[in-house]
Amino acid sequence: MKFDLLQTDINSRARAGALHTAHGVIETPIFMPVGTVGTVKGVHQSELKEQINPDIILGNTYHLYLRPGTQILQKAGGLHQFMNWNRPILTDSGGYQVYSLAERRKITEEGVKFQSHIDGSYHHFSAESVMDIQRAIGADIIMAFDECPPFPSTHKYAQNSMHMTHRWLDRAIAHLKVSPPLYGYEQALFPIVQGSTYKDLRRLSAEYIAQVGADGNAIGGLSVGEPAEKMYAMTELVCSILPEDKPRYLMGVGTPINILENIALGVDMLDCVMPTRNARNGMLFTAHGTINIKNKKWEDDFSPIDEMGITDVDLQYSKAYLRHLFAAKELLGKQIASIHNLGFYLWLVREARAHIIAGDFRVWKDKMIKQMDKRL
Repeated sequence: MKFDLLQTDINSRARAGALHTAHGVIETPIFMPVGTVGTVKGVHQSELKEQINPDIILGNTYHLYLRPGTQILQKAGGLHQFMNWNRPILTDSGGYQVYSLAERRKITEEGVKFQSHIDGSYHHFSAESVMDIQRAIGADIIMAFDECPPFPSTHKYAQNSMHMTHRWLDRAIAHLKVSPPLYGYEQALFPIVQGSTYKDLRRLSAEYIAQVGADGNAIGGLSVGEPAEKMYAMTELVCSILPEDKPRYLMGVGTPINILENIALGVDMLDCVMPTRNARNGMLFTAHGTINIKNKKWEDDFSPIDEMGITDVDLQYSKAYLRHLFAAKELLGKQIASIHNLGFYLWLVREARAHIIAGDFRVWKDKMIKQMDKRL
């Protein structure tokens, strides 16, 4: 994997780059649609490629391990072959899902024992086994196993958790040296910076991660309930320490406003379930604010879903029709809304990239945030 840093904005830390992988080039900054179990919910692969057109999507290690399982994925030739996706894939570490299973898991130095949310069966993740799982999945970019501390956490808990994450990273790196890729191409390992919302811990973790010299680096443990100001403060601090010549991935963030603010702080890659999850509940994101399409005010509004026409569905269907589909509980409504929201997120990061290259990102970003911070 190779990362070319093409331009940095003169009035912020926003960057435009190109990340070269075995399955294609990723133009950064980029938003990665979340394909949890080998599918971006409610969206066909053809729609994903033709209308939303992301350079990369994300798969979930925890969920893919449980279903369909590594044996099936390996027989299929990896997730790319299994789901008919020929572009880059990133897999997360499984750490966040384990974090979310607070009542169903036990964390030790060796790893994490947890119960499946599907059938209650017991499983164990370790620094090494998570590497083996991601080898079987075959993602282009893989994450080191980490513990995601809850918010709030005591300084002591966050400190112990951070050091354990670092020790797990060392074990993961050692394991990868003796377990080659399975499908004929290299996989890039991204370590994860932790430390909760404590500046001293975030600094220590970022410095530890930076000295590893990995192909790229991730920032975890944010967007877990802390105020946005703390998230931005931690991101800014970590980005000031992580190497400039490597991509930076902020995990699990967030709203369109969060995305632009974090890009301004030096983040290159982001992912979040918000565009599809909110879409399934009738919330649409637009450049001029958010729309609750279930509201009666849209009942006889026959204007396009979004006059900008970011995707085909925006101009093909009216707000009134989409509201009708939600009122009738038709699955098509959730599909249309998901395509729109994902299309908007990809449009947003590509516009950000264009303005970084043009040299007016900061002015554009401030204007967009004011526009988007409205309910229509």
